[in-house]
Amino acid sequence: MEERVSTVYKISPRLEWEAAVAAGVFHGAPIDLQDGFIHFSSADQVRETAAKHFAGQDDLVLVAIPADALGEDLKWEVSRGGALFPHLYATLDPALAAWAVPLPLNNAGAHVFPELEA
Repeated sequence: MEERVSTVYKISPRLEWEAAVAAGVFHGAPIDLQDGFIHFSSADQVRETAAKHFAGQDDLVLVAIPADALGEDLKWEVSRGGALFPHLYATLDPALAAWAVPLPLNNAGAHVFPELEA
């Protein structure tokens, strides 16, 4: 079963993403390498992902990737709460990113998101 979204999102430490851009390849965060795929979220999921896995972390970026650009290596699989999440079973070419923007914290310690495209 597959979701139909136009954009998937990756939260990454800024330095990790900048290193991937410089190298021309993103292999994934440590959790991605451990799990064997790169974790992404849809627009509806990414705020909860930030709260659950990146709570209070500063110096992050939010990266938007056109889902179609990832081809057949992007799989939608059951994860948190039984929801389908996008997982990439390949390395990621950072040049595919539509954009990457800072994901700052507000005064309450929650991440401040830009407007997202589903």
